[in-house]
Amino acid sequence: MPLNPGCCSFLNYTINTLQMKGTHTQTLLILMALLLTTSGYTRDDRESKLKRKSGRIHARALTIDSHNDTPMWFTDTSYNFAEEHRGKRPRNRVDIPGMEAGGLDGAFFAVFVGQGDRDDKGNARAYEEAVQTFKAIELNLHPERVSLALNAGDARKIEKQGKRAMYIGLENGYPIGNDASKVAYFHSLGARYITLCHTRNNDICDSSTDSTEHNGISKFGETVVAEMNRIGMMVDVSHISDKAFYDALRLSQTPVIASHSCARALCDNPRNLDDNMLRALAESGGVIQMCILSSYVKSPDPNPRRDSAQAALRARYRGFKDLSGEEMNQARKEWYAIDEIYPQKLATVSDVADHIDHIVKTAGIRHVGIGTDFDGGGGVKGCEYASELGNITLELVKRGYSARQIRMIWSKNLLRVMRETERYARKNATRNDGFTG
Repeated sequence: MPLNPGCCSFLNYTINTLQMKGTHTQTLLILMALLLTTSGYTRDDRESKLKRKSGRIHARALTIDSHNDTPMWFTDTSYNFAEEHRGKRPRNRVDIPGMEAGGLDGAFFAVFVGQGDRDDKGNARAYEEAVQTFKAIELNLHPERVSLALNAGDARKIEKQGKRAMYIGLENGYPIGNDASKVAYFHSLGARYITLCHTRNNDICDSSTDSTEHNGISKFGETVVAEMNRIGMMVDVSHISDKAFYDALRLSQTPVIASHSCARALCDNPRNLDDNMLRALAESGGVIQMCILSSYVKSPDPNPRRDSAQAALRARYRGFKDLSGEEMNQARKEWYAIDEIYPQKLATVSDVADHIDHIVKTAGIRHVGIGTDFDGGGGVKGCEYASELGNITLELVKRGYSARQIRMIWSKNLLRVMRETERYARKNATRNDGFTG
């Protein structure tokens, strides 16, 4: 086991002193062995203490993951959320046993709808797909172990009951189509944030990975943001273009969240937030939830065979557009099979903590959280399943974060934004819209 510099200096000093005094070689070797053994125990003891400390902190913290895509599996009738899926194929990263083993008290489960055609037929299809996913979430609650959470205070109440809290977020405003009244309907189904768009533009705003169409948030998008503020839904700026991001900060009367994004300074991906965006987010009171999707954490090594296989799969399934439920389930299984055949070299938990360090340095400790994007591609070496989330806490403890700071990262910062959103809606309510916050 390697020694630290101080130990090495002491060892050299001891050996030289004993040699000058004529100490026998065999005695020197025995002393060296004792010193090496003792130093090994010291290092092991320190590691054990850190693990015990992080375990206590993790157990006492209210831990909330702000984004996973696990509900995509809920529409598959063969899937059982109450079963452990670690090590099984196709790989699934979040389930009830995993949440319990990983000390995850709650999570936002995404109702995700991929971007399709923006005509009446496409909008109707997206709306129906979203509604079906909301229904599938309800069927997978397992009320003895998981309860639906509707406001910021529910997570702690549910945790005290020994259960997990399931919040809901709508990823991609596409199912709203061009009808802002659908915002209130999705809120009534349980959604507490809307990610304004996904990988392509919609009628609300421009995407970070598409061409400029609206030059940020559209006029219709302004109506959507105002309606979200009115009824108490958090505005999620992950996936949206830089101009749309600044529009959201300007338009929203409440702080916004980036439910699953990283720092662009450490990984130059348009999905991530640059330092000016981080500072602006902090000034407006918002929070960025650190994503652990590896290619957003660290630029991936070239993998042309993997890229070719994924491109072929997209082509075979028509860009994943207009698929039946059965076709989508099959496409998802084949996509994960590519991960097994051509595995990506993953970023690490240490890389994740580097992003957290950078965000804290740039935006402040009150403006960072964790949104894994599990089952939507999220997972790094050392934290590939919900059951391993304690490893993030361990790494933060190793880096000197206090228990208070870790509690802020795991939920307090996010829940602060959620409470402010709820308060604004209550204060400015002009009619009974069914808000339960």
